[in-house]
Amino acid sequence: MEEEAPRFNVLEEAFNGNGNGCANVEATQSAILKVLTRVNRFQMRVRKHIEDNYTEFLPNNTSPDIFLEESGSLNREIHDMLENLGSEGLDALDEANVKMAGNGRQLREILLGLGVSEHVLRIDELFQCVEEAKATKDYLVLLDLVGRLRAFIYGDDSVDGDAQVATPEVRRIFKALECYETIKVKYHVQAYMLQQSLQERFDRLVQLQCKSFPTSRCVTLQVSRDQTQLQDIVQALFQEPYNPARLCEFLLDNCIEPVIMRPVMADYSEEADGGTYVRLSLSYATKEPSSAQLRPNYKQVLENLRLLLHTLAGINCSVSRDQHVFGIIGDHVKDKMLKLLVDECLIPAVPESTEEYQTSTLCEDVAQLEQLLVDSFIINPEQDRALGQFVEKYETYYRNRMYRRVLETAREIIQRDLQDMVLVAPNNHSAEVANDPFLFPRCMISKSAQDFVKLMDRILRQPTDKLGDQEADPIAGVISIMLHTYINEVPKVHRKLLESIPQQAVLFHNNCMFFTHWVAQHANKGIESLAALAKTLQATGQQHFRVQVDYQSSILMGIMQEFEFESTHTLGSGPLKLVRQCLRQLELLKNVWANVLPETVYNATFCELINTFVAELIRRVFTLRDISAQMACELSDLIDVVLQRAPTLFREPNEVVQVLSWLKLQQLKAMLNASLMEITELWGDGVGPLTASYKSDEIKHLIRALFQDTDWRAKAITQIV
Repeated sequence: MEEEAPRFNVLEEAFNGNGNGCANVEATQSAILKVLTRVNRFQMRVRKHIEDNYTEFLPNNTSPDIFLEESGSLNREIHDMLENLGSEGLDALDEANVKMAGNGRQLREILLGLGVSEHVLRIDELFQCVEEAKATKDYLVLLDLVGRLRAFIYGDDSVDGDAQVATPEVRRIFKALECYETIKVKYHVQAYMLQQSLQERFDRLVQLQCKSFPTSRCVTLQVSRDQTQLQDIVQALFQEPYNPARLCEFLLDNCIEPVIMRPVMADYSEEADGGTYVRLSLSYATKEPSSAQLRPNYKQVLENLRLLLHTLAGINCSVSRDQHVFGIIGDHVKDKMLKLLVDECLIPAVPESTEEYQTSTLCEDVAQLEQLLVDSFIINPEQDRALGQFVEKYETYYRNRMYRRVLETAREIIQRDLQDMVLVAPNNHSAEVANDPFLFPRCMISKSAQDFVKLMDRILRQPTDKLGDQEADPIAGVISIMLHTYINEVPKVHRKLLESIPQQAVLFHNNCMFFTHWVAQHANKGIESLAALAKTLQATGQQHFRVQVDYQSSILMGIMQEFEFESTHTLGSGPLKLVRQCLRQLELLKNVWANVLPETVYNATFCELINTFVAELIRRVFTLRDISAQMACELSDLIDVVLQRAPTLFREPNEVVQVLSWLKLQQLKAMLNASLMEITELWGDGVGPLTASYKSDEIKHLIRALFQDTDWRAKAITQIV
């Protein structure tokens, strides 16, 4: 108030002292000079104050409040003077005295200087307030003061407060002052010290520790239960231009990722350090998992994530109108966390079987976790849709996972030994099957084929009621793919055994026939390309069986290649030995085929093989041009060995008559022991029993070989036409 009186006295003296108004130029000039003198003195004191604080760094106990009050008073006085000069005739004064106009401009320049001085003084006042707030450890007030300092120093108009009163011209002059750089340094020191202090306090209240051992790691999180202090520090820390990368990296690398990827032992306590902290300890092995069997159960993963969020819940305070601490942390970790959670935990947890599917609560558990993450502000439900999309695609994941599992199981079955056999349709004998073509005949199949069929039956039992009308069943074609895989892979996997072991080829044939029968039984189940599939199965089985039958025929023919007659008079021991060798080969084949093949297939196959052997034996006999009586007798005995042993190769000996050359062999034996007349009678002028198996030329050739050239022989030959 002591400054107010002189100001009004000067104005009164200048404008009203002698009754001449503003015409008294000398009085006005005198008033301005007095104000200038006071301003100069004021600026000298302010300059010394600033130099002491920001240049010389000398002790100075003067409060900037005193200067700010004096500056305000001078500002008001000069504004009033300028207003009166303008309204009372400043133009007239200018015309009367150019020097007076110059005084007006000088007043405006002084006013600008006062604005700069006031700007610096306000900054100095804020620095003093910072020191006072530091003494009381009022971090929210400190944070506000440091923010206002930044606004004053850098001219940040986005910050509300007194910084906005500084005009662009004042700021320009302020940044050109010698003290500007010192003020900036001092600000950055204060900001850094505040940041460090907040971080130190935060680290005491939120303790994150990680101890690594050769093969394991123990991570401990301790969070103070002093909510008031904790939230004040967290609010102050996260309102600064704070980079939470270190915190987020620790949580992601040492907590979130291991919890999802590894079996973790969690220990949670709310009474740590005498009840002043909540503590969560996570222990896990650091060695890379060697198998999916080491994958943690998804329920345990979700529970551990809940424990982690619950432990850190104390720091999840609001730092602005629309942002929470967990939201800031989430911006750094949520993308990787959600991807790991879905790819490494949830998808592998999708059921692989109907039984698991019917009891699974995976979708409900995921929905609850998603709501927890939303409520904690870690994810935005409208943008972060990874968990929601997993739930939406759950049915597809389930079917695709089951599809892959089925194919993996199918390939595993294909690798199994075909020789492990099992009897099927034990009561379906050939007679019953002949009367009912829908019956599968009694035979042996590989146990792996039976398991293959059980797997296909499981697939057909899968529920389809949750599929939409327009949604394709992901496993609609799995059976077709499975069977085609069997057809293609078994011959490759078991190639050597199929070629070298007769029973292997027979079992593969039976397996294919069994699959064909199964496909026909399920014709109404929507199996893709059913007709073509059945045809391919049948053809593949028969093809590999045919290769083995041809191979056995080649073995018999290979033995008969050595069938030679030592002389025209006696058979010798060689032919009988070879015939017995062929019969022995067939008996060995019987031992591995008789109980494996369906009876009708076995009979047809052995009829073919015996016919190959018998036809070659007959052909060899007919190569003889001269057969002595002894030779004929020995040949008859040789043939008799075949006639006696061949029927034993069948379950029902009478089946041997189905051999095409059987009757021909029997008749050959009869002719070898018959007279010329008996042979001609058996021919019966072309209508006798021999005509069923022989041509006339063959009979004539045999007569010439058996009998000497006589009239009787000639006459008999003439009757063979």
